[in-house]
Amino acid sequence: MNKILFASVAVAMLASCASSYNVTGSSSVSALDGSKLYLKTIKSGALKAIDSCEVVHGEFHFAGLLDSVRMANLFMDDESIMPVVLEEGEIVVQIGPAGPSVGGTPLNDSLYKFIDKHNQLISQMNELGHKQNQMILDGIAEDSIAAQLNAEAAQITAAEDDLVTKFIEANFDNVLGPGVFMMITSQYRYPILTPQIEYIMSKATKTFKEDPYVKDYYQTAQENEQRMNGLSEPVTPVAADSAAKAPAPLNLPR
Repeated sequence: MNKILFASVAVAMLASCASSYNVTGSSSVSALDGSKLYLKTIKSGALKAIDSCEVVHGEFHFAGLLDSVRMANLFMDDESIMPVVLEEGEIVVQIGPAGPSVGGTPLNDSLYKFIDKHNQLISQMNELGHKQNQMILDGIAEDSIAAQLNAEAAQITAAEDDLVTKFIEANFDNVLGPGVFMMITSQYRYPILTPQIEYIMSKATKTFKEDPYVKDYYQTAQENEQRMNGLSEPVTPVAADSAAKAPAPLNLPR
């Protein structure tokens, strides 16, 4: 009897020590009503659902225990909708025609301020196409159009690189740094080294370098670099381990 009582007390103490997440969501997109939503995170190199719920009259809710703060993605079936940081506190998710957003907790607030700024730069880049059409209608010479728009595109690209790099640097020691690193590297067919990635790794803390995804990506990218430079046997792009371990990366919502 004493052993059973002790075990019950121990379980209760462990549960009280664990932190929890609470996600309250609302959607003004009628197509989502009745849909099944999933919270998925990467565990042991694979994307796995840790929670699910249905959208009822535009409302949905997730709740559970956390062993640590982690980056997750909100999915509808197999479609990724938005990243969410699972941390202690009241997490508020809103999905509307203008796009999804998350707030209410420190890391989610920080992530979505970054995403808003990033999306502003993407919008500026997309606007260059409309600007080109207008300049053509205005009779401006093609060489002049190309010179001006290429300069503006380079400026936006530099601003985007600076935004991403500084955000990762500021969050080396929490889940946002590796999470956004995964976002920017998921665009490549296989792990490669770029000046931006090399710079980030040169400044990285031990915590960031030891993140499983970052560590595996960087090691594989270095090996691929050696192969491309002829220092070791060639390998086909699809053999990259890092890409295989991130089948559905956390995406930036737009």
